[in-house]
Amino acid sequence: MNIIDKKFNELISKFNKMSEKEIFINIKNSFLSIPTENQKAISDFLNQFNYWGTIDISNNNFNALKMKAKTLKNNTKEFKKLYKLLNDYKSKKLLYAILNHWYSFDFNTLNSCLNNPYKQYFDLDIIPKCQNEIIVDLGSYIGDTVLDYLYTYGPNSYKKIYCYEITPDSFAYLKNNLAPYNNIIFKQKAIINQKENLYLSINNISNSANQTSSKGKTKIKATTLDLDIKDKISLIKMDIEGDELKALFGSQKHIINDTPKLLISVYHKNNHLWQIPLLINSYNNNYNYYLRCYGNYLYPTEIVFFAIPNKKSN
Repeated sequence: MNIIDKKFNELISKFNKMSEKEIFINIKNSFLSIPTENQKAISDFLNQFNYWGTIDISNNNFNALKMKAKTLKNNTKEFKKLYKLLNDYKSKKLLYAILNHWYSFDFNTLNSCLNNPYKQYFDLDIIPKCQNEIIVDLGSYIGDTVLDYLYTYGPNSYKKIYCYEITPDSFAYLKNNLAPYNNIIFKQKAIINQKENLYLSINNISNSANQTSSKGKTKIKATTLDLDIKDKISLIKMDIEGDELKALFGSQKHIINDTPKLLISVYHKNNHLWQIPLLINSYNNNYNYYLRCYGNYLYPTEIVFFAIPNKKSN
C-alpha cells in the first residue's frame, strides 16, 4: 500500500463514519476558511453553469456544497470500485485529490496532479500512437479537439472523423475550420439514448456550454450513436455538457462490439465521476482505465476518463 492508497482509504472511511450533515458542515467551514478571493472565484464559476449547484454567501446559500456532501456520503462504495479499476498511480492520486478538494478544498494535492504536457484528451503516456482511426467527436464545438488530435498524431493517422455539434454558430465555424481536411463528416445532431427532437438551451457565458433541453426555440435532432453510425468506431471523445451518460447508453453496441478508445468528460455532474466509468466497465471490461484533469487547482473541472483497449481486445 502506497501513501495515496492510505490517504484514499482513510478519506473513504471518514465519510462512512460521518453523517451527511457533518460532511456538509466540514465542507462549508473549509470553504469559509480559504482566502476571500478564492471563495469569490469558485462561487462565480459555479454560478455561471447549471451543473454543480450554486453558492451565495451573502444569502447563506451553499447548495453546491450540500450537493458535494450528499455525493461523498452516498457513494463511497462506488468510489472504491472506481479507485480499484484505475490503472496507474497518477489516476488514483487524481481521484483522491478530487474527493479531498470537494471535502476540504485541498488545492495543493489537486495542483500537483495538473502538470500535464499533452493536449487535452491526447495524453501520449496513455495513447502513444493512433493509426487508421475512425473517430467520433461528440461536442466538436469549433474543431479544437480535432485540431489537437491532428497536431498530436498527424493528418495521416485517421480514415474518417465524425464531428457532432448542436450550436448553429459553432457548427458553421467548425465546418470552416476543418475544411482543409479530408474525410470529415459534419453532423448537426445531439447524441443521447433515444431518437427524438430536442431544443437548444443557450448558456449566456459561452457557446461551448450550450445544452439540450425539452423546450426552447431552436429545434435539434437527437439520436443514438448505435443508430447513426454503422462503421466500426475506433475512438470516441465526448464533451457534451452533461449528456455523456445518455450518449453512452445510446452507444452500448459500439462499445461492446468495437471496443473503441473512449475519452469521456466526467465532470459535468458530480455523480458522473463514478457513474460513467462503472457503466463503461459493465458494457465491456476489456479496457485499461485512466483519469486526468486539465483544469486548474481552484476547482476540479475538465476531468477526462480514458478507457483504452487492453492487449486481449486488440
